[in-house]
Amino acid sequence: MNKVILIGRLTRDPEMRTGETTVASFSVAVNRRFKNKDGKYEADFPNVKAFGKTADFVGKWFKKGSQIGIVGRIQTGSYTNRDGQKVYTTDVIADEVEFVESKNASGSQTTTQSAPPTAEQTKTDDFMSIPDGIDNDELPFN
Repeated sequence: MNKVILIGRLTRDPEMRTGETTVASFSVAVNRRFKNKDGKYEADFPNVKAFGKTADFVGKWFKKGSQIGIVGRIQTGSYTNRDGQKVYTTDVIADEVEFVESKNASGSQTTTQSAPPTAEQTKTDDFMSIPDGIDNDELPFN
């Protein structure tokens, strides 16, 4: 099984290429889980590629510093550079991308706080009450 799940921040704006298929290339800073011997977190910077509609979505909504969730797979490859040397590559191919933070949080803070739930939101029957002023005869069901 080849499956990768990442949450990190874009290290640069996505580089967009259009042609037969749109391609978005970017890298993501992903913090490691544990601190090093100096008490600091280290990070990894995987290169990511998205194709088609996923690439369009990334190009439209994400920029340097945006936090992103990625589900994809690892793909390796190689090419010969101008000096005739073989270069090996490892990329994450993004199958799905998601927002991880609110739009307001990306510019100012990394976490968001929400207001405490209202009494209406804490009902356990999972049904919404009919607002005042709506007659039952107006509803599309009985």
